[in-house]
Amino acid sequence: MSTAPHPAVLVLPHDPDWPRRAAALTADLRAALGPAAVRVEHIGSTAVPGLAAKPVLDVQIGVADLDAAERDFDGPLAALGFRRSPHRHDHVPAGSDDDPARWAKRLWLRRDPAAGPDCNLHVRLLGSPNERLALLFRDWFRAHPEAVPGYARFKQLLAGAVADLDTYADVKDPVVDLVTAVAEPWAAATGWTPGGGRLADRLAELRDSPLESAGLRADAARRLAG
Repeated sequence: MSTAPHPAVLVLPHDPDWPRRAAALTADLRAALGPAAVRVEHIGSTAVPGLAAKPVLDVQIGVADLDAAERDFDGPLAALGFRRSPHRHDHVPAGSDDDPARWAKRLWLRRDPAAGPDCNLHVRLLGSPNERLALLFRDWFRAHPEAVPGYARFKQLLAGAVADLDTYADVKDPVVDLVTAVAEPWAAATGWTPGGGRLADRLAELRDSPLESAGLRADAARRLAG
C-alpha cells in the first residue's frame, strides 16, 4: 500500500461527464430559484473541454439584487445541500483601479456526495465585472483549445507544490489576470458579449417572468444587456 501523502489540492484530468452533471445541476437550480436566477451558467475549468480541474463544478448565477439573493436563496439552496460561505468578494485583477465593491458576490458551497456533485455556486450581480470575467475566461479558453494544455499543466504542477487551497488560489489569480489581458482584446475584436447567442432568449424570459415589479424587470434586463 502506498504511503505517499495525498495532495492538498487535487487537480484531475478533464472528465467528459462534467458538462452533463453541470447541465443537470443548473436545471435543478433554475427550478429551485425561479426567475430571480436570471442567468445560470456552468463556468470555470470544468466547463472547458480538455482542461484539467479540481473535481468541483463551478456554477454562476447572475441576479439583479445580491442582497435579495442572499435572503431568498438560502432556503432553496439548503434543500439542495448548499451552505453559504462567508466569502463575499472576488479578486480584483492586478493593475485595475476598480472599486472592490463592484466585485462583490455571494458564495454557496456543496460538499455532500449524497446531495449531488461538489459545487462552488457563485452568485454575482448581472453586468458586474466579476460576472463578466467568469464568462469571458471560460469562452476564451473554449475558443482557444491550443492554450488549454499549458494552463492545465500549470495547474497540475501548482497543485503538487502548495500546501493548501488558499495558497493555490493566491498563486493562480495572477495567471488568470494574464489570461484576462489576452482575452479582452479577443472579446473586443470578435464582439463577444456575456451570454453570447442566448442573450435575446434570456431577455425574452425576463419579459415573461413574474418578477415583483416592472422596475426590477427593467433593471435586470438592463444589467443582462450590459
